[in-house]
Amino acid sequence: MTTTPAPQRIRSSDRVLPHPPYRIPFLGDVWDLHVTDSSQWGMRGAQRYGDLYERNIFGTRVTYVCDPKLLREINDDTHWAKFLGVPIGTLRTVARDGLFTAFNSEPNWAKAHAILAPSFTATAMRSYHATMQARANELIEHWAGRSDRWVDIPHDMNKVALEVIGRCGFGYSFGSFDRTDPHPIVAAMLRILTYVNRSAYSHPLLERTLHREQRTRHLADIDYVNREVDSVIAQRQRDGAGEHGDLLDRMLTAADPETGQRLDPENIRYQILTFLAAGHETSAGVMAFALHYLSIHPEIVDRARKEIDEIWTGDELAFEQVAKLRYVRRIVDETLRLWPTAPGYFRKARQDTMLGGKYPFQRGEWVFIVLLQLHRHQLWGDDPQRFDPDRFLPERVRARHPELYRPFGVGMRACIGRQFAYHEIVLVLATILRNYDLTPDPAYRLKVKETITLKPDRLRLKVARRS
Repeated sequence: MTTTPAPQRIRSSDRVLPHPPYRIPFLGDVWDLHVTDSSQWGMRGAQRYGDLYERNIFGTRVTYVCDPKLLREINDDTHWAKFLGVPIGTLRTVARDGLFTAFNSEPNWAKAHAILAPSFTATAMRSYHATMQARANELIEHWAGRSDRWVDIPHDMNKVALEVIGRCGFGYSFGSFDRTDPHPIVAAMLRILTYVNRSAYSHPLLERTLHREQRTRHLADIDYVNREVDSVIAQRQRDGAGEHGDLLDRMLTAADPETGQRLDPENIRYQILTFLAAGHETSAGVMAFALHYLSIHPEIVDRARKEIDEIWTGDELAFEQVAKLRYVRRIVDETLRLWPTAPGYFRKARQDTMLGGKYPFQRGEWVFIVLLQLHRHQLWGDDPQRFDPDRFLPERVRARHPELYRPFGVGMRACIGRQFAYHEIVLVLATILRNYDLTPDPAYRLKVKETITLKPDRLRLKVARRS
């Protein structure tokens, strides 16, 4: 008589992974905790401990993954699902069930995705093109009186990205190029993101005591941006929605094709806040990083300008011409490789599983995908730190491991605004290169600032108008 062996029991306690040395009982690896640069901390850990490792913080196990082979399983939506994780989960205090911060089970995510998806197709970009071009031209004129002066690049990229999402998203101008200080909504959102990034790794008791003033200001900032966005929505409803052709119009007038339901005003608020937090900060970061690399690689600028001059022959860059700027697009892709402004994502197991047939994960356990190290994996070649847009030549893309490049996430919860971001960033960079020379500060060494998204810290360039 033969017996069937009992199925292997999945127990996370059996999972043994590399981790920092000198682990402390009860506290774990807390001595190694980094709060202000958590994403770069995750990258450095992968470089020390390998493509799969863990940290234990106050008893919570955090698993870091940047192994492309394992990502075949982890990125498969049938076995693993999106998990908000830290600090994105903390951002729910602001954006609730917006597209970026909704739980998988929340109905408003699927409803909003179905309603908004048509607004982010390649075809839809045509309706935004003139608005994006006008904002890029505003930046060019803004720099006209600052020739051979130092320009705060992250600050000005925030301005152009904010005006693009404000106008294309909900017909609102922040007046960014007419003021020297940040718009109050922008200032509040920056404080919110900074607080969320720091407090996500803190304890509620510490926030109510040691950081009480910051917490009070944070809650006041949330109330303020909620009121301001609600007033924009109310004004559009009074004016009559349907004639503006922007994202707000669609959210107010379109219905989910499956259920026939529309988004309620509160959820529309959360979608707008999502676009402000995720849509403008990320694009601004990519443009700032790209300009840093362009300023120190004049040979890349020369190739980009040759392409721009061949394609951009009229006064304005036509919609169809943006997609033809393939080398500029490769510059954007290479920038996103080295510094994906959303520097990682979380995934959780849908059921008990043996990852890679070797590592037990129980249902609901989660991992963090370290994009900063995945995008520097040895499979990229001998010098993955080098900025080389030709990594994205078509033949090299086809030969690349499919899980090696994931700047926009994976699956149904991948970034809905990918086409929007590419069109905006390529257009703005082409406009800058056509009109200005960029000179770097010879003393500057790239330092990255983290506020959920990434951006160059204190990057300044001299800009000189080209004849």
